Amino acid sequence: MQPVHRLLVVSHVVHYRYEGRIHAFGPYSREIDIWADLFPEVLIAAPVREGKPPGAAIPFERDNIDVIRQHETGGGRISDKVKQALLVPKLAFDLGKEMRKADVVHVRCPGNLGLLGAAIAPALSRYRIAKYAGQWNGYDDEPITVRAQRWLLRSRWWGAPVTVYGQWPDQPPHVVAFFTSMMTTEQMRRAREVAETKTLHDPLRVLSIGRLTYVKRVHVTIEAISLLRQRGKRAELRIVGDGPERADLESVVRERGLEDLVEFTGALSFEKTLDQYEWGDAFVLCSRHSEGWPKVLAEAMAHGLSAMAVAHGQIPTMLEGRGTLLRTGTPAEVAAALERTIDHSDEVRELTQHGTEWASGFSRDSLRTALRELMTDAWGVTLRG
Repeated sequence: MQPVHRLLVVSHVVHYRYEGRIHAFGPYSREIDIWADLFPEVLIAAPVREGKPPGAAIPFERDNIDVIRQHETGGGRISDKVKQALLVPKLAFDLGKEMRKADVVHVRCPGNLGLLGAAIAPALSRYRIAKYAGQWNGYDDEPITVRAQRWLLRSRWWGAPVTVYGQWPDQPPHVVAFFTSMMTTEQMRRAREVAETKTLHDPLRVLSIGRLTYVKRVHVTIEAISLLRQRGKRAELRIVGDGPERADLESVVRERGLEDLVEFTGALSFEKTLDQYEWGDAFVLCSRHSEGWPKVLAEAMAHGLSAMAVAHGQIPTMLEGRGTLLRTGTPAEVAAALERTIDHSDEVRELTQHGTEWASGFSRDSLRTALRELMTDAWGVTLRG
C-alpha cells in the first residue's frame, strides 16, 4: 500500500496566530487534531488573523499542523459579494498551487472556500475527501451557494468520498453517512458513570449550550421557563455560550423577571462544558435549520440528560426512541416537554438510558478509526499509525 504524507485541508474557518500557537473554533480544532494523527504533515488553507482569538477558539494540540493564509472573504453587503467574485481567480490559483503539493486534499463544506475547493480539487488531486457539516437535505431560505456545494459533491465530477451526517435516500455510493465528536473514550466513560447515577433535581435543571445567535432560538427556552413558572412548575435554566444575541437574551430575562431562574455562564472550555452536563437534567435545542449532526445533543445524551430538539436534519435519527422530538419548537411546546420530564420521570429515565447507550459509541477515538478505514478502503493507502 502506498504511504501518504501531506494533507491539505481547505476550510473557511478563521484561524488565529497568538502566542506562538494556532487557534480555531473549538469543535473544528479538535477534529483537525484527529486528522493530524493520521498524516505526518497537515497544512490548512484558510483565513488567518493575527492576535488574541475569541472565547470559542482553542489551540490545536498537535504540532504537525500549520496554516497557509487565504484571503478572507464573505459578508452580506453587495460590495462584499463583488470583492469575493473578483478574488475568485486569485483564490483558485493559490488553492491549486497548494493542492498540487499535497498527497491528499480534504475539502470542508459548506463555506466559500469549500465551494471553490470542491470545484477544482478533482482536476488537481487524485486522493480527495470532503466533509459536508451542514444539513444534507437542505432547509428553507438556504443560500444558492450552499445548494451548489451539495450538487458538486454529489456529482461525478467530485467522484470521491463525501462524509455527511446521516443516511439519505437516492445518494451516490461515494456519499457516506458519518458522525463527529469531541469526547475522548475516557470522557465517554465518565459520561456513562454520570448517566447511571443521574436523578432529576427540584427545580428541574435545564441546559442550553451553543453560540448565542438568533438562529439558535435560545429565547424560546427562556420563554418556556417563564411559562413553567406561571403553571407552578419549578425549573431553572443555565445558558452556556456567548455571541451577538447575549445582550438581547439578557433583556428578555429581565423583562420576564427571571433573573433568579436563568444564568448565563459565557463561553467555557470544552472540559468545563462537560461539567455542565453533569449539572443538568434536561437539554433543549430549539434551532430549526442547518443542524447537521449536533455534537452538543449527542454529548447531552451521553451524560443521561432528557434531550429535546426540533425535528430536522439528522435530529430525528438521533432522538427517535431516545428523547423528545419537537415539531416546531414554540415556547408552549418546549414548556410542555419540560413539564412531562418533571411529571413522568420514570418514562424519561427509560428514554435517557437508550440515549446514553446510543451516544456512547461516538468518541474522538472511534472517529479516528472510522476515518482511517474509510480512506484506506477507498484508496488503498497507508496512513500514519
